[in-house]
Amino acid sequence: MRARPLLALLAALASGAAGCTSEDARGPALAAPPPSGSGAGAAAPAAVAAAPAGDPARGERLVAEFQCNRCHDGTGHAAAARDAHCVQCHQDIAAGRFQAPAAAMKRWNENLVQLRDVPSLAAAGDRLRRDWIRGFLLSPHDVRPRLHATMPRLAIGPEQASDIAAYLTRDRRERGERRERPTASLEGASAARGRELYEAKGCGTCHAFSGTAGVTAVAPVKAMEKETRAAIALAPDLRHARDRMEPADLVAWVLDPAAIKPGTPMPQVPMSPAEARDIAAFVTTAELSPRASASAPERLPLLSRRVTYAEVDRRVFRVTCRHCHSEPDYALGDGGPGNTGGFGFKPRGLNLATYEGIAAGYVDDQGERRSVFSRGPDGAPRLVAALLARQAEEAGHAAPAVRGMPLGLPAVGPEEIQLVESWIAQGRPQ
Repeated sequence: MRARPLLALLAALASGAAGCTSEDARGPALAAPPPSGSGAGAAAPAAVAAAPAGDPARGERLVAEFQCNRCHDGTGHAAAARDAHCVQCHQDIAAGRFQAPAAAMKRWNENLVQLRDVPSLAAAGDRLRRDWIRGFLLSPHDVRPRLHATMPRLAIGPEQASDIAAYLTRDRRERGERRERPTASLEGASAARGRELYEAKGCGTCHAFSGTAGVTAVAPVKAMEKETRAAIALAPDLRHARDRMEPADLVAWVLDPAAIKPGTPMPQVPMSPAEARDIAAFVTTAELSPRASASAPERLPLLSRRVTYAEVDRRVFRVTCRHCHSEPDYALGDGGPGNTGGFGFKPRGLNLATYEGIAAGYVDDQGERRSVFSRGPDGAPRLVAALLARQAEEAGHAAPAVRGMPLGLPAVGPEEIQLVESWIAQGRPQ
């Protein structure tokens, strides 16, 4: 895709890790695993509630329409063209394979942190619950704390999400719901012993387990640890494992990840089936503290000093916005989904790479040009509203009428939003 390094788009699904029916030396009896969103006893989250089965054939078409292959392997579709493949572009830049001037390559690599690693969707049906996939598509949240990007909030409805989930889990459906894998009963497994094994096997080297007291935190990544960088970046927070995976699949995954998903960076850690069951018991039944309520950062007042386009461009537009909102000749790619369309979004013709392009605005659903500076019901300019909406999304408060920007990436900070809003209020001086 485009060659500017600091923005791209997706990231989202994969991996994880699962009980005892009587008190013995291995630990107390285990009840049904509590949902990941709270402590034991809370109601199951809506994201994993039973959902319509979905149509895999429609789902296959939707995966193509939403261009999942621009970031993910394992979609069942050919990889996107090089100038439209977000992750491949960034990987090529990091490896020195991208065809660009040496000075540009050096500058990009100094800032390249986004989308070098994205999970493959291969064998999703052998790892992930169909209903969890559906809920995640409808309400993306941060599953992998070491990735900067998250799954973006696409324009997907409930029926479409069901169809995509049905398609991504089609292999298991076609071969029988349990495939050839025997059911891994957790009867007799010990969560207490599993906690000890979790520490002894070094699971915390890669995985976060938020909400669980006393477990080893994720280890810091050193620049030269290339062999572990991808594994750590893609390792999901195990808080979500009980929602994402069936117990039998958790056990099978812990025992031999590559047998389920060839090429996965998840290593095969030597252990017995009984040990895998104990670890799975701990991961799926550990007491979780409730999630702390989050709120968006406080909106800062307008600046009294003069703010120019050059400053806003340097601190905001060229750092993030230009990557998906620019002209193809500037982007060395297709212009980005925010301009020429993509990921299921219509072409909006919004070019944030130049002062004139920003002034030209965007194309609405009726094909009419609209200003990004027009004010909404709350008085915020449309451009500012999109930046504020991303902050709200990160706090768990998505606004249906406004899609947060940058899409799927960390929100722009309060000082940067203050800068943009002040520039607009001052008449957008150059």
